[in-house]
Amino acid sequence: MNMTTVDVLVQGYPGRATHHGGLGWSTVTLVRADGRNILVDVGAFGARKPILKALTGRGVQPADITDVVLTHAHYDHAVNFTLFPQATVWIGDEELSWAAAQPPGFNPIPELYVRELCASPRVRRVRDGETFLPGLQAIAAPGHTPGHLLFYLTDAQEPVLFTGDAAKNRAELLSMSVADTDDAQASARSLETIWQLWKRRPGTLLVPGHDLSMRLDADGRPVYVGERAAEIGAWFSETLQQTKIDLCCPPRLDFSQLANA
Repeated sequence: MNMTTVDVLVQGYPGRATHHGGLGWSTVTLVRADGRNILVDVGAFGARKPILKALTGRGVQPADITDVVLTHAHYDHAVNFTLFPQATVWIGDEELSWAAAQPPGFNPIPELYVRELCASPRVRRVRDGETFLPGLQAIAAPGHTPGHLLFYLTDAQEPVLFTGDAAKNRAELLSMSVADTDDAQASARSLETIWQLWKRRPGTLLVPGHDLSMRLDADGRPVYVGERAAEIGAWFSETLQQTKIDLCCPPRLDFSQLANA
């Protein structure tokens, strides 16, 4: 029996820049099973070097990727499919049809990449309920986009639920409301679906679109797996010495002391 391994290559981040648009830091995951190397979502341009570094650190080259599985068509999850020339690319049938019908505009859809997805012979369209790779089922989760899919992996020792941006982070899971959705009511129903699947089997690992992976504790509360790491280096001085800004647990500033300085 082949062992299934699941490695988060790029850790999603539950936040955004307030002055410079979306961060686009989404989760990228490698699944190895039955001789396949599968990527679930492939990140934005800024993730290219971290993806390559994480793959090579695991002895996997871009040409070794057999399948790219996309939860939806937004740029921060989809554009890097072009880096994996041997991979079959799987995306929701409804999602791709919707994305292709959108006019160019100020939205997260990468128009030229969607055009390539529509034309490429490597692309396969997936429908709700379809098990399209061994042990990997597509489940409709509309709201964030009309054709968004969850992916439910049951061939691993413990099931894995990839939620993409149907549940971007822990706050959305707990509040049962989401930021950034085309249809708030559909998103609420998709969150209910996610919770039903998550509770179905103990130990199920949930991999969200923009946060650390999570499991449910004995009380049914989400518990993070791993430790978040996110930092920015900036050149704020007159030299090239960087100022490091921790985006996870920054120290609390005592503004009263600053005022009295």
